[in-house]
Formats: sequence, structure tokens, C-alpha cells
Amino acid sequence: MSAVQPIPLREPEPTGSSAASLPANVEAEAAFLGAVLIDNRILEELPTPLRPEHFFAPVHGRVFERILALIDRKAVVTPVTLKPYFEADDGLKELGGTAYLARLTADGQGLLAPKELAEQIYDLALLRELITVGRNLVSGAMDTSETVAPLKQIEHAEAALYAVAEGAQTGNEAQSFGTATRVSLEMIEKALLSGGHISGKTTGLTSVNEKIGGLHDSDLIILAGRPGMGKTSLVTNIAFNAADRLRRDMADGIPVKDSVGAAVAFFSLEMSADQLATRILAEQSGISSEALRMGRISREDFQQLSFASQRLAELPLYIDDTPALTIGALRTRARRLKRRHDIGLIVVDYLQLLQGSGRASDNRVNEISEISRGLKTLAKELAVPVIALSQLSRAVEQRDDKRPMLSDLRESGSIEQDADMVWFVFREDYYVAAREPKVPQGTDDAKVQEAHAAWQAEMERVFGLAELIVAKQRHGSTGKVRLKFEARITRFSDLAPDHMAYDYGDE
Repeated sequence: MSAVQPIPLREPEPTGSSAASLPANVEAEAAFLGAVLIDNRILEELPTPLRPEHFFAPVHGRVFERILALIDRKAVVTPVTLKPYFEADDGLKELGGTAYLARLTADGQGLLAPKELAEQIYDLALLRELITVGRNLVSGAMDTSETVAPLKQIEHAEAALYAVAEGAQTGNEAQSFGTATRVSLEMIEKALLSGGHISGKTTGLTSVNEKIGGLHDSDLIILAGRPGMGKTSLVTNIAFNAADRLRRDMADGIPVKDSVGAAVAFFSLEMSADQLATRILAEQSGISSEALRMGRISREDFQQLSFASQRLAELPLYIDDTPALTIGALRTRARRLKRRHDIGLIVVDYLQLLQGSGRASDNRVNEISEISRGLKTLAKELAVPVIALSQLSRAVEQRDDKRPMLSDLRESGSIEQDADMVWFVFREDYYVAAREPKVPQGTDDAKVQEAHAAWQAEMERVFGLAELIVAKQRHGSTGKVRLKFEARITRFSDLAPDHMAYDYGDE
């Protein structure tokens, strides 16, 4: 049996260190490829997500890429079936041409431990990426020609290290359209099999899921509303619903990747963690949050509260109530939570309380633009949906129709531009309640009583109703979803089927 011909190492990057010093095992790559060409089923049981870029020898990476493509088409891959694709490959010609493919299978030692070989190839690729990160970190720290910003360099370094930890290369390479299509088909299949037509994470509200298809990975969702509309209540409900669905699915033995639930990171810059916990306890126990805070509860209520707290004890919901976070610090904390708890949804309450890097602090509009771009970048980097609450300008209050519009987003048009979806929460009963006509005690004025009766009829019509206005959606149509809101326990829920009216709007 002829030995596998060694592969020439890659050209070193122009950094002064030779390629020979980079960790690699070209013989292990050749042995692994040979094993795969002998038995294609090896790829079905790999413990690591091996990709072509993990191979040190470029020709090995190209061979592995072609193997994956053929197997994806349900073809049997052998040196013979690979031959037509590499007859013009210059790198392979240096090794003796397509005859090299046959020599890969001549020594079947790779069949003895293919999983271990794959793990070694993967680990060495990560070490090479780690060397690149370290080299860039050192060169950046040594360069004092521009403004020295150590904290910014630390944030960049942590982002690069996170990418290595996730097994991704620091310089994300373009993926083929075929890869993107496969991911898209998997998402569509998930929606088909979910029964609820959800291709992303669930909001826990059937009517909202049907409108938007769930919360999609890499999306930035802006949830806005005037004070008192219940935007914090809604996002807290969604965070709980997603985390609780994941907890229930895991208890039922459903893998995390197949669940429409998600572990949630909730960054609360306005409310403390215990205040948020009180809201969730009120919602789940059916006891008003005011009664909980004041301690006006019976023993039966307390027992009900205890049962609710036991159900919530294992909820994968992580609350960070650190005030005055910068967008850079929030991204750093989110990466850590992703690494430690595999979070699948991030909530930020609220956007205007975040701070920029400091460079744009003299201009609030530029600072908000930096923050919204940072949140969108975070959504793409971690591949999770990010819901950020936002304030609205007072222009809403000057109009007869108090329903918000995109132009009401406060301080920056970039919020609308960066967002994949923009939602507004609107409760008409909030404004109707404020218009209650005064009825002097003991009056018998028919007009006054008639006005109050008309107000009371209008209040009964709108009481407990809310609208989620989808003002922007990259994945579908805009429109409104009607919801039920129980102010006593700050809970949003679906309306009864005969009241679930949609205004789908225009595509």
C-alpha cells in the first residue's frame, strides 16, 4: 500500500510567523477524508460540526466541500465519482492529479477512529482562529497612533473570542446560496410541523403568532407605545411565554432545537428584577400586583402564590437589571448569557435608557442611531430575536386619533430603518377613561347625565381591549391584532374566536 503523499502547507499570512508554526495535522485530514470516501455514513455520526474551512490544506477543504454537496444530493461519494470535479484543480495537480483521490483510500487507518480525527481537525482549526484573534489583539493594543480605547478593544476581543467559541471563523465567510436555501427550508418545515404555523419563537399569543409567524432569529423587533399602554406588560408576557414553552418542551423530551420556546435574557433598565418577578407572579397566580405589593392577600391567595412560584422556579428566564448600560456592555453580557445558558430571545426595556459609546453623546439622535444599529448587530451575531421597547413622541397626544404611526418613534428615524418589525401597543380604554365627563353630585341635568351615559356605553365597548399594531414587517403584511388586556394582573391574552378580528393591511 502506498502512503498518502503529504500536502504542502498553506502560505503564511503576512504577519511574520510561518505557516509551519500554526497548529495543524495534514495527515489526520487525509486519513479522515479517506475514511469518508470508503464509508459515507461516517458523516452522519460526527460529534463536531465539521466544515470545509476547518481543513488546513486548501485542497482538503475543497474535497470535503464537494463530498458534502454530493451527499446532500443523495449520491454515493467515491474517488471515482469525485474525479470529474477535480480534473482541472491546480492544487490537486501538484499532488499527482486525481490519482491522489484514490491514494486517500489506500490506507484505511482513518476507519479505526474517524470521530477522533474529526474532533482533532476541528480543535486545531479553533486553535488557529484563536492565534489570529490573539495576534490581532496584540497588534491593536500596541497601536497607539489613534485614540486609545481599551474598553472598546476588550469588547472587540470578547466578540472575536465568542465567535471562536461558537466554532465560527472571525472573518465570517460568505455562505453559498445552497446553504442558505437549506436553512430556509428547515425553517419552513418547522412551521409546517409546529401545528401553530410558527417558524420562529412563540409569543404565547396565538393571534400574534398567526400574524407574524413567531419571532424570527436575527430580527430586531421594536415594541413602542405611550406611557400607560402596557408595552412592558406585553413584553414580559411574551418573555414568560417563550421561557415557559421551552421548560415544558424539555420536560416532554423535545430537543431544544425543535422547540418553539426559548431561554430569555431580559435586560430591564427601568424596573428592578423583583418588580418584574412580582408582575409575572401576579399574572400566573391571578392576584393583582398591587395586592401583592401591599400584602393584602388571604392565606388561600398565599398558597396559590406559592404554587405559582414553584412552577416558575425552573423557568429559563434571566433578568439583568443593571442600570445605565452602554450598548457595548449589553452586547458583552448577552454573549455571556448565550454561552452559559444558550438564550434564544433577548428583551431590552427600554432602548432610550441605553447609552452609546460616548463618541456620539453630544448628539442624541446619533447616539440612538448607534444603539439601534448595535441591537440589530447583536440579533444577527447571536442569531436570536431581539425585542427592544421604545418611547413615542408626544405628537400622538395632539391628534384626535391616538393610534401611533411610524413617524412617532422618538428621537431617530434609524430605529424604524434598523428594525425588521415595528409594533405599537394601543389601548383605547386608556384615553376613553380620561375623557369621563364630570357629573356634579345631585345634579338632574339631563344633558349631563346623557353625556355620562354615552361615555359609559363607549367605555363598556372598549374596556379590556388592546390593539397590537404591526406597522412594519419585513416578512409579511402590516395590520392590527386585537387582544384582551387584564390591567389588574397586567396580562395580555387572545380574545375569544368571535372577537379575533384582524386588519391585515397592505403587503
